[in-house]
Order: sequence, then structure tokens, then C-alpha cells
Amino acid sequence: MKDYWDAFLHSLRLPKKQSVFALNRIGMDITVIYLFFLLAIASLPAFYEQIMVNESSATHIHPFFLLIYFFIFYYLVLVLIVFSLLSIIAYIGTLITRGLKRKLRFSIIWKMTAFSITTPLLLFTVISFFHPLSSLFLFLATIYIFFILIKIILIYPKRKVRQL
Repeated sequence: MKDYWDAFLHSLRLPKKQSVFALNRIGMDITVIYLFFLLAIASLPAFYEQIMVNESSATHIHPFFLLIYFFIFYYLVLVLIVFSLLSIIAYIGTLITRGLKRKLRFSIIWKMTAFSITTPLLLFTVISFFHPLSSLFLFLATIYIFFILIKIILIYPKRKVRQL
């Protein structure tokens, strides 16, 4: 559990050099489970809204079935979309890496992209409890993630050109 807490704290400090290198040493398994937890927390406002709608409707669904319904039709879809978008952003990051001639692989960029969504997801979670968010938030969060990703890429050293 300490690994997840450390990952969370370092994610909040991105793009500081010390945090980037600390997160780089964290395994991919911890990164993926960390994302599952983070997305579960980000799903809480929508789950709360489902519960309120269920209580106010004429037909009530048992809470257990409501949880299963929410898991299948909201959480799993959210996980699929977020992981797909992370992969697309990481791929764009590899193109940026090549353009800047840095020593980074896709797996490192994917991991850094995954950790860089911590702050936008936490903001989304807190704000969603009080006010519905528009797609503008998604756009601003994407710009933030790219900004952090570029700063992280610039921390890593350039490739050395081999001369014959």
C-alpha cells in the first residue's frame, strides 16, 4: 500500500525531476492498479448520482444490482476509454520524443502519462460532486497532460549520436 501512496504523492509533484525518476522506478503492475483505484475514486460522483436517481424514481433497484450495473456499464467503459486515450497520448509522446531526440521508450512515456492524470482526475472528482462539468474540462485536462508530458520528456537526456 505504501507503493501506491508514494506513487500518488509523486504524481502530485510532477513534473519535478525527483518525482519523475521515482515514478520511473515504479513497476507497470503498480501503475495499472493505481489507475484502477484512481478511476474508481473518479467514478464516485457518477455513482452517487445513480443512487440519487434510483431513490427518486418510482421503481427501485436493489443496491447490489445497482452496483453491478454501474460497474459493468460505467466503470469498465470508463477504464477502457481512459486506457485507450492514455495509449494514444503516449504514442504522440513517443513522436515528440523522437523529434526532441530523447532516450525514452513507449512504456516509460505511457507510465508517465498515466501518473500525470492524477491531478485532473482529482479535480474532476471534487468538482463533479458540486457542479456538472462540460467538455471544456476534458479539453483543458488534455492540454495539461500534454504540458506535463513534454516537461517530463525534456528532463531526460538527449540521445548520443554515434560517429563512425
